[in-house]
Amino acid sequence: MGHVLVVDDNILNVKLLEARLQVAAYAVETASSGAEALAKVAARQPDIVLLDVMMPGMDGYEVCRRLRAGAKTRDLPVVLVTALDKPSDREEGLAAGADDFLTKPVGDEALFGAIERLTADGGGPPAPAGASTAC
Repeated sequence: MGHVLVVDDNILNVKLLEARLQVAAYAVETASSGAEALAKVAARQPDIVLLDVMMPGMDGYEVCRRLRAGAKTRDLPVVLVTALDKPSDREEGLAAGADDFLTKPVGDEALFGAIERLTADGGGPPAPAGASTAC
């Protein structure tokens, strides 16, 4: 199954994404800060990172830039999952190296579609039938 790293400083958002991914049989690891995310990626690289933008300390844009700068993480798929919804926010995220930009609340079709599209093997099973919970 696919290994997903969920990064968000809001524990409720983390738990919601984690539950949705686990129901779909993904292995989920979580981090609550940019620094923790970078450390977890260095220890065990996931198949994809779902990354919040607005976090204290190091924001998601900077985490993405640092991942893109690393030889081992340059091609790691990163999806920004954020409450930001202005075109300029999306442009900044893509300029930082994100592969996709999803605005919360994120439906299952968008979430699992991004994971499937960005991981070599689809990252795991398709979204569970009938699932429509948004995060």
